[in-house]
Amino acid sequence: MAKRYRYPRVRDLREDADMKQKEVGAYLGIQQHSYQRYESGELNLTLDHAIRLAELYHVSLDYLTENRELMEE
Repeated sequence: MAKRYRYPRVRDLREDADMKQKEVGAYLGIQQHSYQRYESGELNLTLDHAIRLAELYHVSLDYLTENRELMEE
């Protein structure tokens, strides 16, 4: 089974930007539910989406993913 990660900064950056999950999902071209799964750790962040989020929030990929936490299986 693939490792799953939680990305706490993804949610923090969205909240700091006063954006809703639906808005960020639309920016990424996915539904709100799929985006929510990134924030909760149910779905691993794709490289393409990580790059787009880093661009949206004007941060590096390192910053975006630095505090990732391995989820217990």
